[in-house]
Amino acid sequence: FLTANQYQNIMKSFVALSALLAVAMSAPADPYRPAPYHPAPAPYHPAPAPYHAAPTYKEEPAAYQYQYAVSDEYAGLNFGADEARDGYSTQGKYSVALPDGRIQTVSYNVADAYSGYVADVTYSGEAK
Repeated sequence: FLTANQYQNIMKSFVALSALLAVAMSAPADPYRPAPYHPAPAPYHPAPAPYHAAPTYKEEPAAYQYQYAVSDEYAGLNFGADEARDGYSTQGKYSVALPDGRIQTVSYNVADAYSGYVADVTYSGEAK
């Protein structure tokens, strides 16, 4: 059989192999699996609010003039208007044929920004 010296060598080998096996068994089963991915949240940096001075525009006073008239005997339409404006000063009139045969004319005037709308209503013709 074995001598004491041989027996000790076998036992030392057995203990060394047992220790090596224990270390190998304690290692994780899948050592090459990548670590879970948890990206860091992006830092929040609000965009700076740009400052631009409000644009300035040269304010031109309004100036226009228009006129129109409609006369349709078949449909019974007869009306018209004309207006002229220069700055805040506005003058104009409009007229319409009423069902009773008269013509209603409204003349109006706005002298400035504070005077308001001043109207003068007149009727011409005979009511039928």
